[in-house]
Amino acid sequence: MDFVLLMDHFRGVLNLSGWGYVVASFLMIQLTVLSVTIYLHRDATHRAVDLHPAVRHVFRFWLWFTTGIVTKEWVAVHRKHHAKCETAEDPHSPVVYGLKKVLLEGAELYQEEADRPETREKYGRGCPEDWLERHIYTGRSYWGMGLMILSFLVLFGVPGIIMIAVQLVSQPLMAAGIINGVGHHFGYRNFESEDASRNIVPWGVLLGGEELHNNHHAYPSSARFSMRRWEFDIGWFVIRILSFFGLADVRRLPPKTVEDRDQIDLETVRAVVVNRMDVLRAYSKRVTLPVWKRERARLGDLPRRAGRLLVRQPRLIDGEGRQRLAAMLAESQSLATVVEYRQRLQALWSETTASNERLIAGLKEWCAQAEASGIKALEEFAQSLRHYGIRSAV
Repeated sequence: MDFVLLMDHFRGVLNLSGWGYVVASFLMIQLTVLSVTIYLHRDATHRAVDLHPAVRHVFRFWLWFTTGIVTKEWVAVHRKHHAKCETAEDPHSPVVYGLKKVLLEGAELYQEEADRPETREKYGRGCPEDWLERHIYTGRSYWGMGLMILSFLVLFGVPGIIMIAVQLVSQPLMAAGIINGVGHHFGYRNFESEDASRNIVPWGVLLGGEELHNNHHAYPSSARFSMRRWEFDIGWFVIRILSFFGLADVRRLPPKTVEDRDQIDLETVRAVVVNRMDVLRAYSKRVTLPVWKRERARLGDLPRRAGRLLVRQPRLIDGEGRQRLAAMLAESQSLATVVEYRQRLQALWSETTASNERLIAGLKEWCAQAEASGIKALEEFAQSLRHYGIRSAV
């Protein structure tokens, strides 16, 4: 009898089976992950979704309880990451610091940036500043983890010690390490964004959809991270459930493109600028790659993998790659023309101070010259761009 009582005490109040501890730990970690991706990331940072106050507070409490994360600090660091991505000012870029440092010391890099008052002031605006935030969640962030440790020991007994360790390690490893590190180093790219972001896997499940990191960098203000039919974002799936019950309001999604316009005007320019990542993707698919295949067949001595250099952002190509690209363009005037027109198209939406009239004139000129280039794929793309438009996806 004493042995049974001892075992009951060992297993905690809930007295779960071995698998029960595993399942409970997994579910709690997933709740933490969803709190980060839905509340901190998509709601507080990018304003892509507007959560019901009750749901927002559940997430805020759970993050305080399990991680001690301060909303304003997390939001500020992440916004700075987007604003300064892959530069010396990026808080946690593996391009700058190296993959090993970000993977193993990502939490330290995050905290170092979060401790900077100028970062919190400039990038942390619009975060909660109610009584709870000022006096509990921010002022006493470690109280939450202390309460978690006590609760886990009471509910789960001695196995709770392992569950506490797993819970405390999960976010520094998965978010600060894997997403910020691996997500800018390994994986596939749907969009040739200016940064090195990649989709780790097409099924964003274990990390709440954050695995689809390149998609997010292409459309930071989108509440949905999945972009292709075969991709799955569990964070978006949960948002849809919350939305169904009136607990979330989706504010932004990637705009849907249409080609039903009859002239180039301000709406056309706006569509090209807003949806520039899809425009670049379409350019690569419909212009660059067909011309590359034709030229490779004609010249015969171009390496198969060299075609990737034609669609990469110049700042992401190393010195050896630049030399190979220059040699390839010197051999093929068609490829040189395709790369030149892509750069000129990108320059159009980089003119942030240009007047509307200048932007319209610039796009008209680009289309007219592309249609006269003598390259069929480029001509057809320019003709489609004349009819380009968007309609809201929300």
